[in-house]
Amino acid sequence: MAIEKVREYFKGLGLEDRIQEFDVSSATVDLAAEAVGVEGARICKTLSFKDLDDEEGCILIQTAGDTKINNQKFKKFFGFKAKMLSPDEVLAKTGHAIGGVCAFAIEDPKVRIYCDESMKRFDTVFPACGSDNSAIEFTCDELFKYSKALEWIDVSKIPEDEASKPEEEK
Repeated sequence: MAIEKVREYFKGLGLEDRIQEFDVSSATVDLAAEAVGVEGARICKTLSFKDLDDEEGCILIQTAGDTKINNQKFKKFFGFKAKMLSPDEVLAKTGHAIGGVCAFAIEDPKVRIYCDESMKRFDTVFPACGSDNSAIEFTCDELFKYSKALEWIDVSKIPEDEASKPEEEK
């Protein structure tokens, strides 16, 4: 099971006690936000894309739960159009099934991991831990470090009404 792989990964870092497991599903942003007790934007969703530079690999982008990928920004950064992986491809390339996809315990060096700037609006975010009923709370710096991200990128769009609100109104 992928959560066990993630648990072992975090055990090696002394962080396994920070994993939260729920009696309810956290497979979507809305369900995860409800399970954790935070607004959906603070859920770190990990999106999986085809890597047209290396068909054996893939690209994982960790982004805030209220964002969508901006295709123009994606193409400008990566040099090709964003194409999401199928659920079977996600499992094959990451070892994690849809609903629990995360950028932890990824052993394939052909999987490129990035963090999207959209998460920097928050002190902490909640990515999944390899199952559809788990999460862990990390600062953005911890997320970057423990996911072994390559860099911070800006390839998403935040809903305008949320982006313009002061933090205390969100």
